[in-house]
Amino acid sequence: MLNYRHLYYFWIVVKEGGFARAAERLDMAVQTISAQVRELEKSLGRQLLKPAGRGVAMTEAGEHAFNRAEQIFQLGEVLLDEMREAAGDGAVRFAVGLSDGLSKLAAHALLAPVLATPSLRLLCHEGEPGQLLSELALHRLDLVLACQPAPHGTDLRVVSQRVASSPVDWYGPAQLVRKASRAGFPQSLADLPVLLPTRHGALRGRLDRWFDAHGVRPRIVGEFEDSALMAVFAARGLGVFPLAEPGAEELTLLRGLRRLGRADGVIEEIYAIRSRRCDRKRLRARAHDRARRGNQNA
Repeated sequence: MLNYRHLYYFWIVVKEGGFARAAERLDMAVQTISAQVRELEKSLGRQLLKPAGRGVAMTEAGEHAFNRAEQIFQLGEVLLDEMREAAGDGAVRFAVGLSDGLSKLAAHALLAPVLATPSLRLLCHEGEPGQLLSELALHRLDLVLACQPAPHGTDLRVVSQRVASSPVDWYGPAQLVRKASRAGFPQSLADLPVLLPTRHGALRGRLDRWFDAHGVRPRIVGEFEDSALMAVFAARGLGVFPLAEPGAEELTLLRGLRRLGRADGVIEEIYAIRSRRCDRKRLRARAHDRARRGNQNA
């Protein structure tokens, strides 16, 4: 019989891009994982991996085995979810992926209605969009919030929906905002220390074009993937920074920050990306609910 543990080790090696990273993830010795993968190749009678630079690459047989492994372990995740639901322990698990470059303050504002769910167990993961979409496709995440919709032309069975399109304002500590008011906005940004999101997110490109349109060359003193962290550094006096409107409500947590002005024409978009399987589960749940109410009425 096929040893599924060996298959799992092979699957992790491919997903992590090599034996060393797989060993780190599994907290095992590289030699142990390598030996288990060799045992899998021996049992299948095919070479699955071959050296490629500092890592490994799949052979043709390896690609076929990996695709089947994806299906197998995806079904395993579904089974665990269904068993947890059947156990009825009352906890509501909601796993969300937040893409790099997304305003975390805005994401918190969007998720606020969910936070009132009784017995909620919220799991938040941050990472690159491609990695999060893969986790979503494997049903390890229920939702991904990203700056851009899922790319077209892929085999990922996901649906993208724009859930926010918000103007962007500039904020900073009171002393810097007072200094800027004398020079005029937005030209004053050329004389102020500026904090910006990294180029991971779409907002950075829009801000760069906005600077060009106004002839402003900002003095960038910091770049951040996390808007909440950027706000903390701004509150400590490091500089002024841009923030989408939904996240501005969270600034009440940080004393001393003041609004400087609006970046006219600049918007931040947020997309909610979900698996098509979630839609099917929702439809089945509604059908079950209707049937139950029908039986009660009868």
